[in-house]
Amino acid sequence: MKIIIASDHAGYELKESIIHNFRSKFTIEDLGTFSSESVDYPDFAHKLAKKIENDEAQWGILLCGSGNGVAMAANKHNNVRAALSWNVEIARLARCHNNANVLVLPARFISSDLAFEIINCFFSTPFEGGRHALRVTKINYNH
Repeated sequence: MKIIIASDHAGYELKESIIHNFRSKFTIEDLGTFSSESVDYPDFAHKLAKKIENDEAQWGILLCGSGNGVAMAANKHNNVRAALSWNVEIARLARCHNNANVLVLPARFISSDLAFEIINCFFSTPFEGGRHALRVTKINYNH
């Protein structure tokens, strides 16, 4: 499985831990940032979301301090369903009910160990489809 990952400065250290911990399990493409120097989170969220939107990637992980900023930016893109997940159950529901394709982690509020549990759950949980499928098709909004 190939996963693209990006963060701002607040998520940089956790992003690096994720890459180190999961590099033998997943193929990971790191879209930055590449240091803890202050950057603008929308730049990295849009970079990742464009790859999902353009079918250049299927799965992503985004990180920032609260997770909210990157989630808001990424979800502006069609076919991106970025889910802010601060525990395993939220991640599971995001996959099985919402067919989320981008996991968003709040780097300042979760430990590395919890992040690893959330990632394992998110990427091993299938979409249930069924009654949820029609709802997911209604997520993209075309004026």
